Amino acid sequence: MQIDNPVSHTTTGKPRILAVVNQKGGVGKTTTTINLATALAACEKRVLIIDLDPQGNASTGLGIPRKARDVDVYAVLIDRAPVISATVNTAIPGLSIVPSSVELTGAEIELVTTERREFRLRAALVDMPGAFDYVLIDCPPSLGLLTLNALVAADAVLVPLQCEFYALEGLSQLMRTIERVQRHLNPALAIQGVVLTMYDKRNNLCDQVAADVRDHFGDKVYNTVIPRNVRVSEAPSHGKPVIVYDMRCTGAQAYIHLAGEVLRREGRLAA
Repeated sequence: MQIDNPVSHTTTGKPRILAVVNQKGGVGKTTTTINLATALAACEKRVLIIDLDPQGNASTGLGIPRKARDVDVYAVLIDRAPVISATVNTAIPGLSIVPSSVELTGAEIELVTTERREFRLRAALVDMPGAFDYVLIDCPPSLGLLTLNALVAADAVLVPLQCEFYALEGLSQLMRTIERVQRHLNPALAIQGVVLTMYDKRNNLCDQVAADVRDHFGDKVYNTVIPRNVRVSEAPSHGKPVIVYDMRCTGAQAYIHLAGEVLRREGRLAA
């Protein structure tokens, strides 16, 4: 697996934190998180995924059994457990995860009355030893307190966007949320990029949506487009990223190219 690997923010010893966010479900958010993380790990980056979605799909998609989730992201947010105590190694060298569990479903309610509720994840990651180059946060498909914690903790946002009719409408809402976070909670938050997912070249609407998104966001949109691919859909049921499940398929190759783009963009930001 060959990916260009320029100098990036990771030379400072502080992990680069990217929140993978979209308030819509079924747009390839978790798939993007685990496959981008896998490709970054293949570049000899030390990567940690924070599974902040109560559905726990990132944990399942990386083959983390339920019995290995005794200390999870809920314990980090609510009980202030150290991140390192909740970290589980995956079968991918260099890739670890803080798993999710069903208990996280109640965290939104419990955080409401918590002091500095928006900063719980940020505080946890500040206290984390410098063991990682990148932290990728897989956010839930909503703009509640869990996603807000991710946006406050993150250096930048990566937005997977499905090539469908309502894509821009949902993206506009997300951008307004990000702007509010920048104004009031995390002024340094940036947009790392927008990645177009579930692209079907047989569908003319996909081309139109892609063109509209590029017109609106310009070079914030990655050149790489993630296609609809049956192997991408199959991989989670085997507890593997598609890059491991079938590296030669078009979906896996797209995520490898996306990782190269992310690293090049990170290199330009660090320059």
